Amino acid sequence: MSADTSIPDFTPAELQVAESALESRFGGKVEIELADSELRLEPDVPALTSCPTLYWRAQDCHFVVFKTAANRYRCQFFYGDDEHFGTGRSEYGGLEECMAALLHAHADHELSLRK
Repeated sequence: MSADTSIPDFTPAELQVAESALESRFGGKVEIELADSELRLEPDVPALTSCPTLYWRAQDCHFVVFKTAANRYRCQFFYGDDEHFGTGRSEYGGLEECMAALLHAHADHELSLRK
């Protein structure tokens, strides 16, 4: 069951922030797909809310950034169904901060795999 919500879509400015962060991290253009995901926004409320989502794949890894409200974001990266990783923080108040934390967490994870 999906809750009625008015979470705004990603703006062109937000997409530019994401594209710039990815280009800086991966050294070139990374194709971003727009999607929608159903999330529980409140742990104690079972209702699902449709949230605009950015999705991309790089270095055999999948990434998602969920927009949970105007200027509120969640993120994670994953390799498969049983390998999901986050940043240690549940939500961010700015897309730049969210992207930076996500890409830093991924870079740290990749380094730990090489040790």
